[in-house]
Amino acid sequence: MSAVTEFQRRLEQTIDTLRRCGECEAVVERLAAAITACLKAGNKVVCFGNGGSAAEALHFAAELTGRFQKERKGLAAIALNADVAAITAIGNDYGFERVFERQVEALVKAGDVVIGLSTSGTSPNVLRGLEKAKGQGAVTALLTSLRCPQSPTFVDFCIAVPTHDTAIAQEAHLVILHWLCGRIESELTTAKS
Repeated sequence: MSAVTEFQRRLEQTIDTLRRCGECEAVVERLAAAITACLKAGNKVVCFGNGGSAAEALHFAAELTGRFQKERKGLAAIALNADVAAITAIGNDYGFERVFERQVEALVKAGDVVIGLSTSGTSPNVLRGLEKAKGQGAVTALLTSLRCPQSPTFVDFCIAVPTHDTAIAQEAHLVILHWLCGRIESELTTAKS
């Protein structure tokens, strides 16, 4: 019998985590319903994160504004970490911990859905952005992992994937975001049929 390679071991860890993400199914379903209702009402999805989570926020917004699997009109979504000028200006003038908070203050309205991504669940700029969004009447969600000490009181939907590993948490977040895209797209295209 051949030895398990490092690559195979890593694949198994990811697969095991993805299987255990079934624990998050109910909250993911509720978030999908909230996003669908938001978009049907003419509101928008706003998302943000740092590093790999920033890349996933960009990816999610692109799937909504472009298309995921079905031909349809573009959906209102924006990733706040895409605006380098705003991030550097706000970071310079107010500090990096306020880069999302200030953008949320300017762009988020009641009825929008705001999604923060932070594998640790402790990124100050992500948490401040979500807290500001909640104060402005938005629905809030946090995609995180077991590294998150607790769900903040200003978060309506906390999806903590069952791992402490940052890379695997990000892999699971992408699967969840893709599932959300498919569900939202399906609901919105079915509603028009």
